[in-house]
Amino acid sequence: MKNKTLLIMAAGMGSRFGGLKQIEPVGPNNEFIIDYSIYDAIRCGFNKVVFIIKKENYGVFKETIGSRIESKIPVEYVFQDVKDIPNGFVVPEERIKPLGTAHAIYSARKNINEQFMIINADDFYGYEAFLEASKYMDESNDENEIGLVCYDVINTVTDNGSVKRGVCNIDDGYLKNIDESIITKSDNIEAESLETGIRKIIEPDSKVSMNMMMFYPNIFKYIENQMIKFFCDKNILKDEFLIPDVVSQGIKNNDYKVKIINTNSKWIGVTYKEDKKDVVDYIEKQIEKKVYPNKLW
Repeated sequence: MKNKTLLIMAAGMGSRFGGLKQIEPVGPNNEFIIDYSIYDAIRCGFNKVVFIIKKENYGVFKETIGSRIESKIPVEYVFQDVKDIPNGFVVPEERIKPLGTAHAIYSARKNINEQFMIINADDFYGYEAFLEASKYMDESNDENEIGLVCYDVINTVTDNGSVKRGVCNIDDGYLKNIDESIITKSDNIEAESLETGIRKIIEPDSKVSMNMMMFYPNIFKYIENQMIKFFCDKNILKDEFLIPDVVSQGIKNNDYKVKIINTNSKWIGVTYKEDKKDVVDYIEKQIEKKVYPNKLW
């Protein structure tokens, strides 16, 4: 079994939720969503965790989640800093929010020398998703192939508002492109493309990305090269440098191919305050089914 690192993106502001939602207790013993992700990762063979956080949140992360898991798996922290960019470029002081998920991953380039998987800190991915991802990583031997876990969109929505998802265009088991979209569930599931503004109804089993992707370390240099183009072509005050865009460019340039790993797992997350009860109830049911112990650590 290979060395596998779990890279957790936890530098987001949690603006819609209204707080630091990455450490909002949802389990019966004050476990966070991150706890369940790490628990699943450990039992699926991952042997290191790297957190991407804001420097000012280091203390609270270290005292809470870090102190709980450091005896179970090696833990490292990296800080996403807007000043951590390629030489010759500057981010205006007016830019307050992080540069985006691709820049977050770039922040970990000095900490990871092995195959790794990224996830969002505030998303619950499910045991099956981790298991399938781990199997793929153990079998993978092509450094220019990226793994992407895809969910049925119906399994990734909330009744309490819209969510952002990467709608996947797939051909013969490989990704053609990702369309970052705002997904709304009512009588139907509607996707509004962030790139084109086009709104359309999509089928419940349409495949979407939840940023659960597997890379080899060569992605760091590729991200750096794409970041240079980002700084040259985009509005640095407001635009985001996102990993789905980097991956889509890699496909377009024939630099990478992206293997789809399907999962029947259900996403849950606290996108809105009203979501918390649903998350707590779901975890209770998973404990009843013996998927998780009542006390994780």
